[in-house]
Amino acid sequence: MKISIITISYNSAKTIQRALDSVQSQTYPDVEHIIVDGASTDGTKEIVEAYAAAHGNVRWVSEPDEGIYNALNKGIRMATGDVIGFLHSDDIFYCAESLAHIAKTMEQDEVQVVYGDLQYCRCGKVIRSWKSNPFNPGALKYGWMPPHPTMYVRREVYEQVGKYDEWFRISADYDMILRIFKAGYRSRYIPEVLVSMETGGASNKNTKARLSKTQEDYIVLKQNHVGAGYLTVLCKQLRKVRQFLRKS
Repeated sequence: MKISIITISYNSAKTIQRALDSVQSQTYPDVEHIIVDGASTDGTKEIVEAYAAAHGNVRWVSEPDEGIYNALNKGIRMATGDVIGFLHSDDIFYCAESLAHIAKTMEQDEVQVVYGDLQYCRCGKVIRSWKSNPFNPGALKYGWMPPHPTMYVRREVYEQVGKYDEWFRISADYDMILRIFKAGYRSRYIPEVLVSMETGGASNKNTKARLSKTQEDYIVLKQNHVGAGYLTVLCKQLRKVRQFLRKS
């Protein structure tokens, strides 16, 4: 089973080397690393170019894009793996066996989607821990979703459900998750941390972004006919409280 890891970046020179090294540190042997850079001007492109020259399993492009989800869609089109996942430029795998655990679960259980737990870090310190659980269809209306950075999906799923909706600026990942899990694809939860993620992403960098996220989440729920609008959005937000209380 070949796994394609997609990393998108823009002016990520301060963090991207750790992400790149994290991919190469994985013990699972059949990995393709796709890097989609948005024409960075801070030295990111040079770091990626040197990385690609040193490793034969890397394909990359650096050119202007139209946002995060446009870059993710571009990466999916470039990917040739049986399974596709994402590792953003300021994130790292939790351990060297993360991809091996993902591949083993997908092969043994013949599932189409796997996901695990996620840690949020700031300057190397864990500030929030997202512990997920096995999928229950009824939980969607109460704001349940798996951590998107830990979600690995077979290629045919993306071919069937389509691309990330680029109309959304922040919530297209939530939209994709609802589309996939509503469709009934076989999923499996891996009860361990798979990815460590740095805080400060597009959805929570400031109050304006958080308000935009709330509005987009509401539209996503209505568009997918899930839940009770803002009540479900509130439930989704309340789930985060436990994540801050659970830091390990």
